[in-house]
Amino acid sequence: MAAKRKICVVVTARPSYSRVKTVLEAVRAHPQLELQLVVAASALLDRYGSAVEYIERDGFDIDARVFNVIEGENLTAMAKTTGIGILELATVFENLRPDAVITVADRFETMATAIAASYMNIPLVHIQGGEVSGNIDEKVRHAVTKLADLHMTSTALAAERLVRMGEDPDRVFHTGCPSIDLAERVRQNGALDFDPYERYGGVGAAMDYSGGYIVVMQHPVTTEYALARQHVEETLHAVREAGYPAFWFWPNVDAGSDGTSKGIRSFRETYELPHMHFFKNMEPEDFLKLVYNARCLVGNSSVGIRECSYLGVPVVNIGSRQRGRERGSNVIDVGYDRKTIRRAIEQQWARGRYPGEKIYGDGRAGPRIARILAEVELRIDKQLNY
Repeated sequence: MAAKRKICVVVTARPSYSRVKTVLEAVRAHPQLELQLVVAASALLDRYGSAVEYIERDGFDIDARVFNVIEGENLTAMAKTTGIGILELATVFENLRPDAVITVADRFETMATAIAASYMNIPLVHIQGGEVSGNIDEKVRHAVTKLADLHMTSTALAAERLVRMGEDPDRVFHTGCPSIDLAERVRQNGALDFDPYERYGGVGAAMDYSGGYIVVMQHPVTTEYALARQHVEETLHAVREAGYPAFWFWPNVDAGSDGTSKGIRSFRETYELPHMHFFKNMEPEDFLKLVYNARCLVGNSSVGIRECSYLGVPVVNIGSRQRGRERGSNVIDVGYDRKTIRRAIEQQWARGRYPGEKIYGDGRAGPRIARILAEVELRIDKQLNY
């Protein structure tokens, strides 16, 4: 009997886990695959939501932990965090000796995973390549594409784009996004069956949200990081003036996140906010249940573009962070202006749920990816079509 293929998945941040959770489940369940799980960077840190706690609670065994985050939330810290990640992950891969490494999306920590695996001649599998968006993420995503040996894309257009970039069509697979698998579970059983305050604590008012609420998730834009505080203050004013109950989530560890966080803290000290409550993180399915039952999602998270298009949740997308991404009819795009943001929130609040769209998948990406990993030839000699 052939030995199981060892598939090493590196989870580096809060959103990365929800993006790959169903892949972890499918790889672990597949008879021809062995899951190796590495948790690194901000996924290990309490101030960014301790994603590692939810990973362990879901029953996954962690083979290695990599502490590599440099404090500072600026461009230098991002570069140094990436460098330390390369050093530490090289040691982890040397110890685990995987047959393939999976990296997800476009965060700067993703680059560390890709470089370490590539220089060690380990086949690299990239999930969510071929997409277009704003800021440094797009550069990272396309750079990882050129380092990757297998590509699992979320959309058909992304797969076509990778082939146009010179990737071998036989190594590009349109699988859908694993995050949509979780969205499908929530769509099937979407009741908000938990008390957010009781389960997750958070800070702020314990408001009555029985008449509806919005969810806010706004991250800094790395190419505009010096303006992060100014950007979030416009959103804070808009949400305050709209007056709807709002569940607000803390930003990711990117350049500018310190400005976003300071803007939120200062705003809370300056104004009475009887209709806002703030959280660090939630388990992936609980978060999607909260979003699914919201009247509107506000901010610049890719959740508004990806999962919300499938679930039909109205979205107000602010600024340039998601510029260029394929999107559904559920999204209204606005700039960093409190009056415009407020009007869009009120419009989406009144609009109600949109028809769901399968732009980013059909809810079966995880098993599809595991099957490909078990059957495809793993190799590092890329056949480029230039």
